[in-house]
Amino acid sequence: MQIAIYGINFGDSFSTAIYKIFEKLNKNRVKIFIYKPFFDFIENNLFFTPKIKGVFTGNSDLPKNTDLMFSIGGDGTFLKCVSLIKKIDIPILGINSGRLGFLAYISKDKVNLVIDQIINGDYVIEQRTLIKVFGTPDIFSDFNYGLNELTVQKKDSSSMISIDVFIDKEFLNTYWADGLIISTPTGSTAYSLSVGGPIVAPGSKNFVIAPIAPHNLTVRPIVVPDNSIIELKVKSRSENFLAALDFRSEVISTESNLTIKKADFKVKMIKPNNINFYTTLRNKLLWGLDRRTKEQ
Repeated sequence: MQIAIYGINFGDSFSTAIYKIFEKLNKNRVKIFIYKPFFDFIENNLFFTPKIKGVFTGNSDLPKNTDLMFSIGGDGTFLKCVSLIKKIDIPILGINSGRLGFLAYISKDKVNLVIDQIINGDYVIEQRTLIKVFGTPDIFSDFNYGLNELTVQKKDSSSMISIDVFIDKEFLNTYWADGLIISTPTGSTAYSLSVGGPIVAPGSKNFVIAPIAPHNLTVRPIVVPDNSIIELKVKSRSENFLAALDFRSEVISTESNLTIKKADFKVKMIKPNNINFYTTLRNKLLWGLDRRTKEQ
């Protein structure tokens, strides 16, 4: 088995866990390739040097026969990992080095067990939809795809922006708001959730359109099929607005219209057989947990 490892950095509390990850992989004779800046971070800050097969710096020198990728960090690191591998068909496992996330949901106390499951083939692959964003002129030209969401919002702290939204050429609404989020089912538990959007299970085949602080309180999030083509026309007094695709952002002129559609490929996520989306929801959102202290 050949595994690539991507990461940026982590805190002291994860030092023992990262050592055990490499120890476990080496013991099972796994060929390891690691993101060069992450290897340098480990070598310069920890008490050991990982035993590896080689390093990579980006999409071009990532070994194409890699069986799977470990993303070590948080959900933001996972999104950066997706943009690094781009369309290369490699399943990703998110290992969390801090607080438990929705993408990087394997906690450090579960790492050894999960690695055993992966080596034994005790896992499934989930297919996650991405969005593709077009603009005139081209935007996010290096990788115009997002796993979580596209967000358009005002560039400064002055007046709201207005956003005309069309679904398959049919006019939906003009949103007077601080911004608008177009999210995938994966992104429904990210920024969209924080502005009141619904939680959507992976594989639901839809997009969520959720306004940020709308002027009209009757304007609510809406769910549309993911085979829809969504067009946005933004107006702003500053003649510019901010567009964010996952963790990347660009300042765009209001003369540029945006088109959003489903990408022609999907991200593969590794899911151990004893973990599911609904369990993660309960654990993350503390559903059913009564925190009230008992009377003495």
